[in-house]
Amino acid sequence: MIIIKTPQEIQKMQVAADLLVEVHRALREKIRPGVTTLELDQFVDEFIISRGGYPEQKGYEGFPYAICASVDDEICHGFPRKEALQEGQILTVDMVVNVDGYLADSAWSYAVGEISPEAQRLMEVTKECLYLGIEQAQVGNRLGDIGHAIQSHAEKNGMSVVRDFVGHGIGRKMHEAPQVLHYGKPGRGLRLQEGMVFTIEPMINLGNWQMKLDSNGWTARTVDGSLSCQYEHTLAVTKDGPIILTEQDR
Repeated sequence: MIIIKTPQEIQKMQVAADLLVEVHRALREKIRPGVTTLELDQFVDEFIISRGGYPEQKGYEGFPYAICASVDDEICHGFPRKEALQEGQILTVDMVVNVDGYLADSAWSYAVGEISPEAQRLMEVTKECLYLGIEQAQVGNRLGDIGHAIQSHAEKNGMSVVRDFVGHGIGRKMHEAPQVLHYGKPGRGLRLQEGMVFTIEPMINLGNWQMKLDSNGWTARTVDGSLSCQYEHTLAVTKDGPIILTEQDR
């Protein structure tokens, strides 16, 4: 069942989103060669708690960390680790923040030092895919319009869209209906209504879209070892268009 949010509930989610944005802005100054993702995880954990929030994915179905830290060919759900980040890598940090029982979710990808032109282009196209998908989150449009916009742009640029993971409704629970596919046909799927709140979070690969799971049962990576990138926002559908709750540039 899809839970339509009231303006008051959306405002409470905005409070969580504001804290999440604060964290991502702080991470911009932390991510560099030589830093470990385990150090970043500890920083985020302490940052969120010190400001009255809680890192919601810590303990979720046994996941032990405040962030997912996915490097290079890791698509998502990467475990923070002791190995230092290296020049030229791509790091995606994904997290969910809980403030007073309301949640916000956002992933952002970062260049570690100087990266290759190919990696830079992947990051640019993935971010473009996110915002093209968000543009379609209009009252009366369908979920397929979002997926089609993302898939078309990725494939036009010679890249592929991961099929195994999707965006999702969010509110007082991390995962609510509906599921938001990042591929599909326009005019298909659920019709969007005012008050829906969900994530759009395309994962785009330079190579094959298919994935494999690591032995930890969480971390997904590309089957061919190609680079992967992800950007994610939480947004609300309104009569005046989508509102990005986790926008970093406002």
